[in-house]
Amino acid sequence: MARLFGTDGVRGLANRTLTAPLAMRLGAAAATVLTRGSSPSQRRPLAVVGRDPRVSGEMLAAALSAGLAAKGVDVLRVGVLPTPAVAFLTDDYGAELGVMVSASHNPMPDNGIKFFSAGGTKLDDAVEKEIELELDNLDETGPTGTGVGRIIEEAPDGLDRYLFHLSRAVPRKLDGIRVVVDCANGAASEAAPMAYAAAGADVIAIHNHPNAYNINDGCGSTHIDVLQQAVLEHGADLGLAHDGDADRCLAVDSSGAIIDGDQIMAILAVAMKEEGLLHHNTLVATVMSNLGLKLAMDAHDIKLRTTKVGDRYVLADLAAGGYSLGGEQSGHVVIPDFATTGDGTLTGLNLMARMAVTGNSLAELASVMNVLPQTLINVPVSDKTTITSNPDVTSAIAEAEQELGDTGRVLLRPSGTEELFRVMVEAADAETARRIAGRLAAVVASA
Repeated sequence: MARLFGTDGVRGLANRTLTAPLAMRLGAAAATVLTRGSSPSQRRPLAVVGRDPRVSGEMLAAALSAGLAAKGVDVLRVGVLPTPAVAFLTDDYGAELGVMVSASHNPMPDNGIKFFSAGGTKLDDAVEKEIELELDNLDETGPTGTGVGRIIEEAPDGLDRYLFHLSRAVPRKLDGIRVVVDCANGAASEAAPMAYAAAGADVIAIHNHPNAYNINDGCGSTHIDVLQQAVLEHGADLGLAHDGDADRCLAVDSSGAIIDGDQIMAILAVAMKEEGLLHHNTLVATVMSNLGLKLAMDAHDIKLRTTKVGDRYVLADLAAGGYSLGGEQSGHVVIPDFATTGDGTLTGLNLMARMAVTGNSLAELASVMNVLPQTLINVPVSDKTTITSNPDVTSAIAEAEQELGDTGRVLLRPSGTEELFRVMVEAADAETARRIAGRLAAVVASA
């Protein structure tokens, strides 16, 4: 069968490419693989299952739960919670695996299934491949009688456990900080405002009334213009935008200027270094991070490591090197001492804590990094695997790099899901970035 898992779980159009029967089979296959080798105990293996509020999540979570129970796994349904909360609870409840039903920032008709292993960590490629192989040869039978798993509906203390965890992770009081939080009508509609208010912030929540159909609809981190307007209207110190499953956080300062994931990482890296919390004096980001992030880290004597695009690769590098901060320009920020995945609410708390500690505005904190103009062009191609070896393309890249010198950079990479090639250019000014990117895109299109 074709590979099911993408850069972040299995994703597709709900009830078309991602169906209830497929979800049930995925649950059964994951149960088989992720509980294999579990030490004998007095209880059956346990899975934590959460979802975002989109309508298809009800159906898919039920199907997943059935597949897990059919293989002898007890299922603890924690209801609508952010992805990082499900990852945390997988560890906190001592479960063998966790599952989040969410398509993150995608439109409502889409959905996805993300798995976590024991401890709340994302699966690596080898384990995902093992689940796919198990799916191909799935035994439809399972245990009988007392061996069948139980499904426990709506764990009553899941949200409380997660909020208590956040309060311990960022104990700094945020009194006097007024924040507008755009919850994207998603999984953090209840959790994020509660966490910020509990820390002492004056919270104005918008798009925090999910109705199963309005997730990410003109709101959240993919429509940040709405947050910009709200910050200005309410005279807030900042705004925070989450996506549908709240593993991302983007920000807006009091003037309405966007503070992206690179700038947030720069602020937190400097803060953690000052506090002696930046392990090995290193920040981990992806190749798509702005060159301005590297220049800012150089100025503060902080090492910057880069990975392939995708928070899973950032997570793997963080774990391998024992680093304490990483993330992506899109707003996935990972703080491994307190989270096993990107946590948008944890990011927002840390950002406001830095404001409280320094007494500086978000704009003043963000000035640690100068964002270089960046142009990204997606070029449709017939075969993305041949582009990087095309002599015309390699010659054009060399010419562009020579023209930019140390004042910019060029990055060309294939899309992970479509027949597209992404051309990205950074330069000291926007016109130069646009010109060189357009020139490269034309060469790629004709290659």
